[in-house]
Amino acid sequence: MSELSFEQMLEESFKTIRTGEVVTGKVIDVKEDEVVLNIGYKSDGIIPRNEYTNEPNVDLTTLVHVGDEMEAKVIKVNDGEGQVALSYKRLAADRGNKRLEEAFNNKEVLTAKVTQVLDGGLSVVVDEARVFIPASLVSDTYEKDLSKYAGQEIEFVITEFNPKRRRIIGDRKQLMVAKKAAMQKELFERIHVGDTVEGTVKNVTDFGAFIDLGGADGLLHISEMSWGRVENPKKVFKAGDKVKVLIKDIQGEKIALSLKFPETNPWVNAAEKYAVGNIVTGRVARMTDFGAFVELEPGVDALLHVSQIAKEHIDKPADVLKIGQEIEAKVVDFNEADRKISLSIKALIVPEHKEAPAQDEDIADVDIDAVANAEE
Repeated sequence: MSELSFEQMLEESFKTIRTGEVVTGKVIDVKEDEVVLNIGYKSDGIIPRNEYTNEPNVDLTTLVHVGDEMEAKVIKVNDGEGQVALSYKRLAADRGNKRLEEAFNNKEVLTAKVTQVLDGGLSVVVDEARVFIPASLVSDTYEKDLSKYAGQEIEFVITEFNPKRRRIIGDRKQLMVAKKAAMQKELFERIHVGDTVEGTVKNVTDFGAFIDLGGADGLLHISEMSWGRVENPKKVFKAGDKVKVLIKDIQGEKIALSLKFPETNPWVNAAEKYAVGNIVTGRVARMTDFGAFVELEPGVDALLHVSQIAKEHIDKPADVLKIGQEIEAKVVDFNEADRKISLSIKALIVPEHKEAPAQDEDIADVDIDAVANAEE
């Protein structure tokens, strides 16, 4: 029996390791770009920065310290310089894959930070294992720009798990759809016609605004935005505005909204404010050939017939009046049932003891067709 040399005995005293094996070692040195481990082998193990983390240019001295004990996966027993090439990242990814497989089988909801925004979707990392979320599965609505998700933590489920083909697919959309369905159910159980609710302006169009009520959208039509006239909803609202609205009607999943609260109805006190004989001021809102419509306040318009504008004959209101002009006039008729008010500037000029011509007596309660012929 031949005696072993000291070198042979020393070499046999070290354990054997193989590629792919998981080893445990103690950190004996840390540099910005690598970690050195004593793994109980004849050579030390080296973990370069790109095998420790996916984060570029990170300083490893801020993450690892001498004396730390850690596990790593053997990539090569001899890296060409007599040292063992190790990977902390791949070991974590292996464990991450097991974690994802469990989540896939159990349909578990995961939370992870978006590490990359790609052309076709988002990349997230769970315990160093990458998950790809296609753009079509990021949201329940079309998202043209995904950059807003960079660095955000998002929830998702694993819908496809095939690590051998590097296909681990996440889905955020189905969670959003399920959440909105639950919120919608809760909303419709809670709201009733006549309720006042708070919402957020989601989108503004030429005909109205869509308000997010938290589970469903309601339509605030242009005709319901004010007791007065609204020419352009986009000048009144913008996306993101908070607004309190009245539930006007519910038909299936359609919700009609209004800002015409009963307590703010200008016609509630109109009979007193615009009684016959009162002198009022208003703004010329629009004109026709037969008269001018004067806004006394938002939601209350009055007709100033062409025959009541001046003592002298006037062919059409535009000859003496302008849109936006403020005028003073006398109320000559008030019809609360039909919400009609008739004004006269001439009544302020003609002495009270002098009777107005017979042709003017019925101006106040005349229909548009009749008004057009009242002067004749």
